[in-house]
Amino acid sequence: MDSELDCELSHDQWETLKALRSPAPDRRVTGRLVLAELMALGLAAFKDEKPVITARGRRVLVRGSEKLLDLAA
Repeated sequence: MDSELDCELSHDQWETLKALRSPAPDRRVTGRLVLAELMALGLAAFKDEKPVITARGRRVLVRGSEKLLDLAA
């Protein structure tokens, strides 16, 4: 287990992180506050003036997928 990847994210943070996975033209990211929180955690960043998911953000998203499945049930 890697405690660096254990993040307690809110529902809005998870949804924003998932939205950052898709290609830029198809992406719909809302909530600057949530995006700022993800950036502070190192899960998102700006590239060419657009929000993108970082490598750490991808690892957290993949690792957190099991937790998200529990929420959906």
